[in-house]
Amino acid sequence: MAATRIYILAKELGVKSTAIVKKCQDEDLDVKNHMSAISAGLAATIREWFSEGEHTTTVETTEKVDLKKVRVKKKRKRKTKAEKEETPEAAAAVEEVTEAVEVEAVAEVEAVEKVKTRKKATRTKKAEETEKPPEPILPAGPMLEKPKPAQLTGPQVVRVEAPEPLPSRRPKPKPRPRYDAPVTEPLLADAPKKLTIDDQKGKKRGDVKRHRTPSRGRQHGDHRAAGPGKDEFGALQRKRDLEERRARLSAAGGQGMRLKPMRKIAAKSYRVPVEVVRPKEATISEPITVRNLSVVLAAKTTDVIRKLMQQNVMASANETISADVAELVALELGTELTVERKATVEELIQTEFEQREKKNVVTRSVVATMLGHVDHGKTSLLDKIRSTRVTDGEAGGITQHIGAYQVGAGDGKATFLDTPGHEAFTAMRARGANMTDVVVLVVAADDGLMPQTIEAINHAKAASVPVIVALNKVDLPGCDYNRIYSQLSEHDLVPMEWGGQTDVVKTSAITGEGIDDLLEHIQYVAELLDLKADNTIPAMGWVVEAKMSPKRGPMATLLVKEGQLRKGDIILAGSTYGKVKTLTDSRGKNVRKATSSMPVEITGLSDVPQAGDKFYSLANINRAKTAAEEKRLRSRESTLAQRTQVTLDNLFSQIEAGNVKELNLVIRADVQGSVDVLMKYLSDLSTDEVKIKILHAAPGSITEGDVILAEASNAIIIGFNVISEENVAKIAESKGVEVRLYSVIYHITEDLRKSMEGLLEPEIQEKSVGRATVKTTFKISKVGTIAGCSVNDGIAKRKAKVRLIRDNIVIRDNLNIESLKHFKDDASEVRAGLECGIKIAKFDDLKVDDIFDFYEMIEVARTL
Repeated sequence: MAATRIYILAKELGVKSTAIVKKCQDEDLDVKNHMSAISAGLAATIREWFSEGEHTTTVETTEKVDLKKVRVKKKRKRKTKAEKEETPEAAAAVEEVTEAVEVEAVAEVEAVEKVKTRKKATRTKKAEETEKPPEPILPAGPMLEKPKPAQLTGPQVVRVEAPEPLPSRRPKPKPRPRYDAPVTEPLLADAPKKLTIDDQKGKKRGDVKRHRTPSRGRQHGDHRAAGPGKDEFGALQRKRDLEERRARLSAAGGQGMRLKPMRKIAAKSYRVPVEVVRPKEATISEPITVRNLSVVLAAKTTDVIRKLMQQNVMASANETISADVAELVALELGTELTVERKATVEELIQTEFEQREKKNVVTRSVVATMLGHVDHGKTSLLDKIRSTRVTDGEAGGITQHIGAYQVGAGDGKATFLDTPGHEAFTAMRARGANMTDVVVLVVAADDGLMPQTIEAINHAKAASVPVIVALNKVDLPGCDYNRIYSQLSEHDLVPMEWGGQTDVVKTSAITGEGIDDLLEHIQYVAELLDLKADNTIPAMGWVVEAKMSPKRGPMATLLVKEGQLRKGDIILAGSTYGKVKTLTDSRGKNVRKATSSMPVEITGLSDVPQAGDKFYSLANINRAKTAAEEKRLRSRESTLAQRTQVTLDNLFSQIEAGNVKELNLVIRADVQGSVDVLMKYLSDLSTDEVKIKILHAAPGSITEGDVILAEASNAIIIGFNVISEENVAKIAESKGVEVRLYSVIYHITEDLRKSMEGLLEPEIQEKSVGRATVKTTFKISKVGTIAGCSVNDGIAKRKAKVRLIRDNIVIRDNLNIESLKHFKDDASEVRAGLECGIKIAKFDDLKVDDIFDFYEMIEVARTL
């Protein structure tokens, strides 16, 4: 996307450019002056900072901008000295003079126009008088005479004969003789003699015309000129004409043309219909078009459109329809349709990487993350591990800004993630990153378990990662190990010395005691996990952290899970892509390749990725660009759409959809006693349908770490007599996490009980509404029997059900009221003491003194 300048953005927002520069510098952004170029994302953030309302999609670490102070005031147009000295009287006088001048100018223009019109009319009249009629234009050259019309001559008529009557049955046509066949003797004998020109000249016209139809019984013309062979000549001529006519008809194939459509109709009538076999199950992927649906269902497109019209859906063959409508149409056609969501490019890449063949599988290094409470020596312990292993010569440290380093040599290597506490650990887990194999929990021997330590334990349990406890500061006097072991046992971390499964290593960051034991325990857990990887295939892994460098551009720290990453490889990291320009190992040295469980720092990406994003090494940069753009678009759509985080209000719908099988809670209270009571009460509310799971419960205010944990685990935060820290409420709202604060402990259990009771199906109960007695009946033709009733008790409702009672015996039940009237007016209900007319639907056997019992069926919510 194209970059923009600070001064252009300031002009667009109507604020001072210095205010934008100051705001960006306060937020630790690389903006120097008003000519600095900024990206489209930073421009969108600045627009929200300098706009009215709440900032929900951006994060501000400094105070909000006072828009009244930074707005650019528009300069007013200064009046001239003449305008200031001008008075109303002078202005009126100027207007009068101006109007007079305009009137005079208009009059002069009209006079000039009249003169011009008069002169033009005079010139036109003179031209008409002097004008003569134009002479006709003749063609050049001598005049040609018009030719006379040609006289057409045609053939001379020899004879005209009447048509012969057609036979009742058409005779079978004779085959047409071939042109190359020899002429037979009878045909030559019967053929008449050809008349020559001399013969025709010697005959009179009357001699030719006297040969008429024999049926007339007489002949015309000269009897003296008629010879004895003239009748035979006419008979032979007619016979030849008939033969030629039959031959032409046979050659034209008229009879075959008339029989051909009959053959087609007969063939079509005897055609056997083919039975269409539709599949019982079918699968289709989105987007679903009507044409694709018809192909999958083995049905005609018109049949599918007809079914859609029955569902009140008007769609053509190329239009898309929803998955629900497609499933309904498939069911009507007898097919069970399964709609598959179209996989994204990144999902296809991930599937390819998971299914690829691994031929050179070897043991990889273990990845460990160290968590713990503040001031318990976590950083000191990391520094001690780094310093002791640097002296070995085969291992190395890493600078603090990379956030991960590798120690050890050979098969004993271990990668440590230097994340800023458990909050970053959970943030990466919320994005789907499971890059940690072991969690090292650092506990101070003199303090024991603190609130942040307990929170770290809950984070490790939620991630299902094995925990090794590093009991630090054992060199201090007065350490009560049994008290710490007891605290660990309360959180399901029973030490091995007490017969449990948790390794507890006593260490000291000052003296270096227990460092080797800690590394041995980490390697022992790695052997139990049996970590394997192939270092010859293309690399994949996670983004540990990323930042924007003013000199080197986007920089990212990657942890290679498996494979080999080389300099110049094309990688896809979340919504970013690029080619690896530089590759730096944990010691800050440039390397050519990185293998499994190795942390490296790279440059060359198109943008800064997010911590926890997966990266893949691809062969085609166009495919990486397509996947990155698709993920960027999907992330924006998901941000704009409403989150489907679990709340107490939508708990029932979430469970019905199968999204929730247990309700996760994060509890914060003012004191530890309240925490224990809440844990007991809330745990007792668990049922077979919904299990309540408490992820974290501790005294203190609600922190940002609680919100991150709730987002990652789809949990609800409950606070008792506490408040949220600054900006925590905004962060929770932006992430869709529900935070409920209470001051009465019983209200918490009541709300949870009500939300869980919504899972129970309601109970149907009968509620009596009123009674009425039949006083008289009226029989009306085409209507039926009308009962004139008196309401004795309650209300007679038209929408209520009716039970007919006669002599204390129920005659009919579950009757409906067709009409209810009070005098001549329709009524929805008639109260006690009034009279009404009632027509029972589809029932006319009514008698005097019958009793109508009105009742309703209502749903009553069940309780636990």
